[in-house]
Amino acid sequence: MFALVANRLCRIPSPSVAVRLDARPFSDFTQQISFDIKKCELHGLVDGPPDSAVLTRDQGLRLFRQMQTIRFMQQKVQQLYTQKLVRGSCHHYTGQEACAVGIEAAIDKTDHLITSYRVNGYSFTRGVSVREILTEMTGRRGGVAKGRGGPMHMYAPYFYGGNAIVGAQVSLGAGIALACQYQSSDQISVAVYGDGAANQGQLFEVFNMAALWKLPCVFVCENNRYGKGTSVERASACTDFYKRGDFIPGIRADGMDVLCVREATKFAKDHCRSGKGPIILELQTYRFCGHFVNETSSYRSQAEVEQQQQNDPISRLRGQMLRTNMASAEDFQNIDNEILEEVEEAAEFAVSDPEPSLDDLCNCVYHNSPSLQVRGIHPWAKLQSVDKR
Repeated sequence: MFALVANRLCRIPSPSVAVRLDARPFSDFTQQISFDIKKCELHGLVDGPPDSAVLTRDQGLRLFRQMQTIRFMQQKVQQLYTQKLVRGSCHHYTGQEACAVGIEAAIDKTDHLITSYRVNGYSFTRGVSVREILTEMTGRRGGVAKGRGGPMHMYAPYFYGGNAIVGAQVSLGAGIALACQYQSSDQISVAVYGDGAANQGQLFEVFNMAALWKLPCVFVCENNRYGKGTSVERASACTDFYKRGDFIPGIRADGMDVLCVREATKFAKDHCRSGKGPIILELQTYRFCGHFVNETSSYRSQAEVEQQQQNDPISRLRGQMLRTNMASAEDFQNIDNEILEEVEEAAEFAVSDPEPSLDDLCNCVYHNSPSLQVRGIHPWAKLQSVDKR
């Protein structure tokens, strides 16, 4: 039911929910196939990512499950926010799932990643459970940041979370890349930002430093302008973000195709690991909801949104696998059912788990430090929860 409520708000077609049917024999399905993908645009490069991507059945179902989990989770967040169970700023990732899932499919678990306040999708791909994400968003103890971070700030091993200051994560991501270089590891840093942060001055300062020091950093711009205007119009508006690094090479890829994102990220990762320095990866994507939950998107028409929904990355992958006999409709329906059950159970926990106590609020500010005293109405008084019984 929650999907129907959220879909009316975001105007996203609701997936069908069906009972589990008998699975076809494994041998009936195509186990591997090569798909043509959109050719990437290049800046400062002779060669770029391939024009095709090999996909196995297992890989395809895993990519679909990850994207659909993020989608269903976002729809549940929409409902919780409407019920005032999620407070503060809350930013959807609906429509951009191929970016997070495609990047994660290309990098190693020990590679580093940092992103903006639109953090939910990357939190999941980096290993945070649906329960921990939803519980963090409701501000409860069982959240990934123990209820302290809310909708914006979530963290995991090798994942440096969402950052609320626009563009700040790019500087931090370059610092992580410097640490990788200093420690002589083969790890890379992936710093993700949106087109709204692309004009921040610190980005250009970081680009300069990263280029001079040849830092192993992939700068990923999620450009939420999919298909907007001709190349001449985009150039005149300075929206060719993959060229913004000037002497830093760049790639523009289709961010609505998870396979294209995966192959472009693989190329970028190999570029950094070979000692060639940083690279910019622009992913042309389109978010189906507004900038934040319940925003009135007056800057774009409903017709535009509906047109862009035809590029839905989840529907695209599902269609590719169905047409090539890599999976059946029952496979996808069963995955949908399993995700819906997982999300519902996570949401039930997220609204019933206790809130953190005030006397624990100032812990974990510094590593291995005692509880802090915070100045308030009574100077330097220690916060304590009041027993309301």
